[in-house]
Amino acid sequence: MFTSPVASPARGAAMADAGLRTALVLTVSTSAAGGTASDESGPLLQGLLQGTGFAEVEVQVVADDRGAVERMLREAIASGTQLVVTTGGTGLSRDDVTPEATAAVIEREVPGFSEAIRAESIRRVPTGVLTRGVSGTSGGTLIINLPGRPKAVEESYAVIAPALAHAIDQLGGFGGRDRH
Repeated sequence: MFTSPVASPARGAAMADAGLRTALVLTVSTSAAGGTASDESGPLLQGLLQGTGFAEVEVQVVADDRGAVERMLREAIASGTQLVVTTGGTGLSRDDVTPEATAAVIEREVPGFSEAIRAESIRRVPTGVLTRGVSGTSGGTLIINLPGRPKAVEESYAVIAPALAHAIDQLGGFGGRDRH
């Protein structure tokens, strides 16, 4: 079960106002959730987020199960977490359901993040066209799907990192229209 470091949406807004940003890294992997493989992408992404100004970053692992992924996302949204970045489950395998789970919970799409991730991935490897990640918002939470491989996580994060703080500021009502 997800236990956010942010106790409530009000606390999340207060932390954003104080310049603190909160995030959840959700690794979607049946083998990591079952203990038969280690989660390398989650801790890597946690470090990347902390290195770019996120004060509280929790890592959770969930199996490749659409209902379970949706529940984790909804819990993060309800708790006031400002950013959820998933890793894994964005390919074409039958159990790759992260985009569908994300689409079920977002209220507004923010396709630029996913488009930038795909463009960078395609630039690096021909199979980058296969990533199906989506991104969007629900309430004050931004959700972005990343691929599962650690190298792809690093490459993808480098592309989206410059826009994250401004996106979260806008969601919290603190960003102006002058920085497009």
